[in-house]
Amino acid sequence: MTVLYQRPVSRSAYFARRLALLAFVMFVLAWLLHRFGPLETPYFLAVALVAGGLSVVALYLAMLGFFLLWTKGARGGKAAAQTLVLVILPLLPPAMGLSNYVSLPPIHDISSDLVDPPAWIHNEQADQSWLGKRQPASASDREAQMIAYRDISGRRYEGALDRVYTAALKVARDTGIEVTDERGAPGADLLDVPPVTSKNANEAVPDALDNIPIPLPRPENEITEGEDFPIGDASIQGVHRTLVFGFRQDVVIRLREEAETTLVDIRVQTRYGSHDLGTGAAFVERYMRALDAELLGIAGG
Repeated sequence: MTVLYQRPVSRSAYFARRLALLAFVMFVLAWLLHRFGPLETPYFLAVALVAGGLSVVALYLAMLGFFLLWTKGARGGKAAAQTLVLVILPLLPPAMGLSNYVSLPPIHDISSDLVDPPAWIHNEQADQSWLGKRQPASASDREAQMIAYRDISGRRYEGALDRVYTAALKVARDTGIEVTDERGAPGADLLDVPPVTSKNANEAVPDALDNIPIPLPRPENEITEGEDFPIGDASIQGVHRTLVFGFRQDVVIRLREEAETTLVDIRVQTRYGSHDLGTGAAFVERYMRALDAELLGIAGG
């Protein structure tokens, strides 16, 4: 009499593979829609968390499949191994994010000037959805930044404002900032002056004495009420998106002319959430290094 041995089947291993595949597809679609499409950050994070949770369950079931394979020779080892591969992508970013969340201070606004941060030309207000309402950066946040990111500081360059402004604008675009607004740009007040032709000049001579402009005192406040933008500063504001996941960061660069030098400061604020996971400080350092290279040779102390 012939006895046929029937290998048991690990249902958990095969179910783990289906679950891992679902999580993988969810994460990739949400990632692409967030990076290149209309999906906003809170909804992407929600899908990513769900995909991560499914991946954890799939990982547990895959381990159970390996255990049954080892102890009872159950089928499903290949499915369990495929599960391990599929869960890497949905689990790796949350794991890295959790590491930064725990080790770095919970701040979302980084500035190279802790005492007088650059003012926003316009403050972007984004719907935080389930992430909850966040508070503006406080003195304790600035103190936490000073402790965690000691190398972040402004730069002083021995050059005129117009030259440094041109370099700062170029570097901003080169580092991926989509410039949305500028204020106080050198020479901007001359852009609307009509060109003087020989005909206009000849016609203006006879009446020149009758149209002498009378100098008036400069207004004490040239900006709209409610704004906090110092007169004489030049600023560049824009939006930067992180390379991999496309998280939006609002950026403002302030240039202030002092004597024969120009002081450059930068402020980066993540648009969503109360913790930037260190991306703001990383971008500040990256921008400042690029600006140093662009203005090589004229950096001051």
